[in-house]
Amino acid sequence: MKDEDEEFIISKSQVKREMQSLRDLGEELVELPIAELKKFDISESLHDAISLAQTLKREALRRQIQRIGKLLREEDDAVIKQTLEQISQPQRDEVKAFHQLEEWRDQLMSGGDEAINQTVEALPGADRQHLRQLVRNVRKELELEKPPKSARLLFQYLKELKG
Repeated sequence: MKDEDEEFIISKSQVKREMQSLRDLGEELVELPIAELKKFDISESLHDAISLAQTLKREALRRQIQRIGKLLREEDDAVIKQTLEQISQPQRDEVKAFHQLEEWRDQLMSGGDEAINQTVEALPGADRQHLRQLVRNVRKELELEKPPKSARLLFQYLKELKG
């Protein structure tokens, strides 16, 4: 009988970590716009608490987030986390695409014909001559220490191609 009871004992530290996790989740919910908040399947009391927290500052906000954490104990946090993940996924995809374009631009600026060939293969609509001209202009600007106008034009061209 004693062995069964010992299996269900949760340490005080574990309870604190779980409560902190719920408070962190509450903070993420508070930072969302009202329109995004409507996508969540949450109780009305939690929704009201989050709406109120969005108007508060400093210590009042901290106390309200504590309250939201307590309200989240009654909610299915897995579903809330999944919805939050779905909402933030398009933004992460955008950031990833932006970094890919920056990487291509940097490779073109530092590489030679091989970088241009790789870019033309990766982006089917790319004009090889136009790319070469943009890269030449970027290198000339770098040598003369001019503002990076051509680097921006190169980035914009890559963005249009990826588009």
